[in-house]
Amino acid sequence: MKSSFRLKGLVYLSLVGVLSVGSAYAASPAQTAAQLGAQAGVSASATASTSTTAVAPISQRAEFHVSAGDTQAVQQIKILPINRAKLWAGQRFDMEVELPKSTTAQKITINGQDASVVFGKKAIITDYPNYRSYRINDVAFKTAGPITVQATAQTALGTATKSVNYNVVSEKAPRLAKNVIVFIGDGMSLQAKELARILSKGLSEGKYNDLLNMEKMPYLAEITTSGYDSLVTDSANSMSAYMTGNKSVVNAMGVYENSTPDPLDDPKVENLSEILSRSKGMSYGMVTTAAITDATPAAVSAHTRRRALQNFIASDFLNRNHPPAVLMGGGSQFFLPLSTPGSKRKDNRDLISEYKAAGYQFAGNKTELLATNANHPILGLFNLNTMNVYMDRAFLPKNPHVLKGFNDEPGLVDMTKKAIAVLEKNPKGFFLMSEGGSIDKQLHTMDWQRATYDTIEFDQAIKYAQDYSKAHGDNTLIIVVADHAHGISISGTYKEENGKVGREAVRVYGDAGWPTFRDGHVVANPKRAPQGARLVQGDLPTTTGESSEVHSADDVILMAQGPGSEYFHGVMDNTELFFGVLRALGVDGNKGTPERPFTSEDKAATVKGGR
Repeated sequence: MKSSFRLKGLVYLSLVGVLSVGSAYAASPAQTAAQLGAQAGVSASATASTSTTAVAPISQRAEFHVSAGDTQAVQQIKILPINRAKLWAGQRFDMEVELPKSTTAQKITINGQDASVVFGKKAIITDYPNYRSYRINDVAFKTAGPITVQATAQTALGTATKSVNYNVVSEKAPRLAKNVIVFIGDGMSLQAKELARILSKGLSEGKYNDLLNMEKMPYLAEITTSGYDSLVTDSANSMSAYMTGNKSVVNAMGVYENSTPDPLDDPKVENLSEILSRSKGMSYGMVTTAAITDATPAAVSAHTRRRALQNFIASDFLNRNHPPAVLMGGGSQFFLPLSTPGSKRKDNRDLISEYKAAGYQFAGNKTELLATNANHPILGLFNLNTMNVYMDRAFLPKNPHVLKGFNDEPGLVDMTKKAIAVLEKNPKGFFLMSEGGSIDKQLHTMDWQRATYDTIEFDQAIKYAQDYSKAHGDNTLIIVVADHAHGISISGTYKEENGKVGREAVRVYGDAGWPTFRDGHVVANPKRAPQGARLVQGDLPTTTGESSEVHSADDVILMAQGPGSEYFHGVMDNTELFFGVLRALGVDGNKGTPERPFTSEDKAATVKGGR
């Protein structure tokens, strides 16, 4: 059988003189899911079903129950949440059923009872040009157990019926956690983590001198990452799965995709920040080396189909019943008024002033951050967009063309440390998301060296959290995971000597030798560090001019320690992180007042239409 994938490009990078890294691009666009499925002996319909409904346990197959009648109408029925959704008891969500335009009457039942009766709310019926919407907003299943939602549409050609199944759960861990810290290594594939271990720890006689801090955690799980629309996902969709326990689509967070062009009217699913703040009174915050409005930190609280609405996300953090106590990262361009140089806003709202008026301290650099008071919330914006990477901040000579005037940025350790200092003031506990955002961004540009150094910095922040938890009676659940992977591999070593350069300098098997290190220290190659990373083209150059690589469908590794960490083991879907956190905290999802829905005022600053 021919391989389903083709290698479009390969690059090599010298890490401390001798480490070679390659990138394999995704399958040819011409190879559709149906074609790949056919090669594997799977029908086109089965391929479509399994590629869009990957939910743990992955041994189960998605199944829709349909009746005879108007077959075309059956295919037009869309039920949201989708089939095989898993929900925490009390978790809020919007239910929407899209019916054929030809529908003359409809009946929506939950375990055989009328949906409006079950939820105690009247459905909103809206006729759009191409379909009819049946919607009930802000509802929940209060008790655990199986749920079947059935939609029946009367059409001119007959009756069309479709049903989906949900699983509603609620569980407490044997020992409950007080706090939760989730570290997201954005794009941190298994190989990216390994590169950090090689470079920072080194090897002696084939054995690593030490492991990364994250690798010393007692519990380990392999995480699948697909969304319900795509095998390969993006950060918005994958982080949304972690934060809501539910699948979404590329570019979306906290919502199920409906058929309208409005990116803010999709059915919402309650996320961790909302359910923890309302049910337990916990504080929460986000820190990142990317923009604070970027997909990963935004998905902690936002609900939108369009991750690019960063101007809206910047204001939405504040426009909540329970705003975050900590926001730190880059992205000031989305907070500054249009009249300010560097602003990306389309209005003259000064969001920094609005946050200050709401009681936030503002820090624009490391010096100001260190001077802030842990007794008050903090907004820290340290760059117009993505912050400078660890290598350029801490190891290379200061380059004004690289740093662009941002010469006093905090690192991820600084931000994580200050965030914990603020959040721990809440005696009811806290939830913190800390992201190494440029692991992903440097992998996209195939700068393996900078991606590796950012992974090392990421691991240092984890060490601080581990020490914090140990000093407080190990009362904190710490989870480390990537949102998705990148298509890289470690193929050998690279060493230019004996007149060999380029492809001939790639050493494999017995000729590879050993990387060179100074034990226990992060040391850039002294011959090349001033110039940064260097790419060396391999023997399979790209034929289409790509200058960046893309996300992959590879599974990622989750590592965990602390109360409730025993939940994570084996092969798990990415949605399971959400349920593991709620289990560890013993959350009663029926407590507290849920977040209000969007208002017309909330939408006023958004871009209308589009995705």
